[in-house]
Amino acid sequence: MVHAVTDFLSNGLLHFTWWQIILATLALTHVTIAGVTIYLHRCQAHRALELHPIASHFFRFWLWTTTGMLTGQWAAIHRKHHAKCETEDDPHSPQTRGIRKVFLEGAELYRLEAKNEDTLRRYSHGTPDDWIERNIYTRYPILGVSLMMVIDVALFGIVGLSVWAVQMAWIPFWAAGVVNGFGHFWGYRNFDSADASTNLIPFGILIGGEELHNNHHTFATSAKLSNKWYEFDIGWMYIRMLSAVKLAKVKKIAPAPKLGAGKALVDLDTLQVVLANRYEVMASYAKTVKRAYRQELAHLKEFGAREKYLMLKGARVWFHKDASVLPEPQKQLLPGILEQSSALKTYYELRCELAAIWERSNISREQLLQQLQSWCHRAEQSGIVALRDFSLRLRRYA
Repeated sequence: MVHAVTDFLSNGLLHFTWWQIILATLALTHVTIAGVTIYLHRCQAHRALELHPIASHFFRFWLWTTTGMLTGQWAAIHRKHHAKCETEDDPHSPQTRGIRKVFLEGAELYRLEAKNEDTLRRYSHGTPDDWIERNIYTRYPILGVSLMMVIDVALFGIVGLSVWAVQMAWIPFWAAGVVNGFGHFWGYRNFDSADASTNLIPFGILIGGEELHNNHHTFATSAKLSNKWYEFDIGWMYIRMLSAVKLAKVKKIAPAPKLGAGKALVDLDTLQVVLANRYEVMASYAKTVKRAYRQELAHLKEFGAREKYLMLKGARVWFHKDASVLPEPQKQLLPGILEQSSALKTYYELRCELAAIWERSNISREQLLQQLQSWCHRAEQSGIVALRDFSLRLRRYA
């Protein structure tokens, strides 16, 4: 009897070796990550897809046992994050609270905001409020994680406590710390969104695709977080698999521009497509500006204009960005840079004019069309080949 108990505590029911336990732990935590990104984030918070009740209830139960988080609370806090992004009211912005605070205390910031009744009342609409949610998940949040601890010990023996501890720390570290912290602090940006969101790496595997955070903030209601050909979103792969067996239905993904035959003049149909793809348009323009800036530097270096070259060199990493997001020191450098190059001045002015079109929501479509037509005419008459080519590409949007 004693031997049986000792063997059970040492090996559990599965009698796994240490490396099998490590693989099992990674698999269990990955299911939790999938639950957060597919169910809580894309389905509940943003309504980017619908889940079959079987899949929905599985994720609710799994997250109750592995995180103790409630659907309504999570969705409300995340929706508020988008609504108040990078402001003092943002529950977890490293821009206002500091990267150290969000990275190390992200879970504490979540729990603090979960106590804010105003947040829950204003932002939790449409989340589950059935008998199970009210009488089991909400009433006994500790019961779920306790149940998981018992299961882990039963399966793996006493080392199951370590497996359980990793499960409990996984979401607070990766989601609350890494995504909410470094996802607004460090990385690359495909799109010049109004916030500080970044893509951490182009391969969204470890955190279920949430690594592609700038893509998400740009197209918040898209079920697919990858955008460029070199990016991979494993959460989207799972959604496609669920869709194949009728357990999920995608409602929306980010628009992808299609290029048709060039038109002699931008029309209302082209305007509609350009407006729908404005982030892609501005990202494409930013690439054009970056190429032009490199060419200008090469030109100055070739002709020995050392003083101008040194003045412009430091701005090559930020000149293509919107002036509103630049730090004050960089804003102060802009006038001097524009004086040094008429071409760069033209690029900058046209960028401001193009961005302003999206912001003029109080004018008619005919007025917007006239402004876009005027912009294309000016770009094509600028004498700058890159601007002419960019305008001609806009005419092909279909």
